Amino acid sequence: MTAYLMDGKKLAQKLRESMKKEVAMLKEQGITPGLAVILIGNNPASRTYVNSKQKSCKALGMNSLLIEFPDTISEETVLDKIKELNDDHSIHGILVQLPLPVHISDMKVIDTIVPEKDVDGFHPINIGKMMTGQDAFLPCTPYGIMELLHDSGISIEGKHAVVVGRSNIVGKPIGQLLLNEHATVTYCHSRTKELTTYTKQADILIAAIGKANFITASHIKEGAIVIDVGINRDETGALCGDVDFEQVKDKASYITPVPGGVGPMTITMLLHNTLQSAKNQLQHS
Repeated sequence: MTAYLMDGKKLAQKLRESMKKEVAMLKEQGITPGLAVILIGNNPASRTYVNSKQKSCKALGMNSLLIEFPDTISEETVLDKIKELNDDHSIHGILVQLPLPVHISDMKVIDTIVPEKDVDGFHPINIGKMMTGQDAFLPCTPYGIMELLHDSGISIEGKHAVVVGRSNIVGKPIGQLLLNEHATVTYCHSRTKELTTYTKQADILIAAIGKANFITASHIKEGAIVIDVGINRDETGALCGDVDFEQVKDKASYITPVPGGVGPMTITMLLHNTLQSAKNQLQHS
């Protein structure tokens, strides 16, 4: 048995075609969805992500504003810029590219973005609403994973989902979203003893740990659904996930590739949230 490949690139393209039409309709009503991205310093990976976000925005007909600061910028200046963007009606989404220099607090930055423009879904108000099943901007990678599961026709209710990783960006929120759809959820992390005891019970395994090819065939049960969130480089420098794809694909029933699985969905859901924010503004105007 070879696993069904969950093609994030293909689904992202389908969703973006639909969003492009919605953007055109909003423009006819006088609103162009706008995303502001703040980039601090010159981290090459961050710059690559930001360039990709800008390019994707423009392809849909959205406005994209890039604000760049040197890594010596004061925290106060960054917070003041966010407050300015909060009040700018042409901007519907505000994103501060992480990681930040050590002297700038992630939490202060996230707290300063108004929840209505928090298209990353990291603000405590949006996280609280997600926890209680209310309408909110969802964190983009977990949201993208849920869309992939739904698109593949996978029923989540009653399944045992095991999440390996507990970051605030992926691990914790994906577990909550699965719980919201009536999965039984187990979280594993670096201090979990006998990891395979848990991973081998998983109907749905989410690997979000940032270790190249860490999850092997011995970690999963026959027929598991395996979602690989990792983006790493192997010893040859090639892009790979947290899952040893070649080993696991013959044991899993569904699997996401790296690249081309979860990655394209992350930016797509960011664009979706920005579009939704613009639609919300139109409703309340």
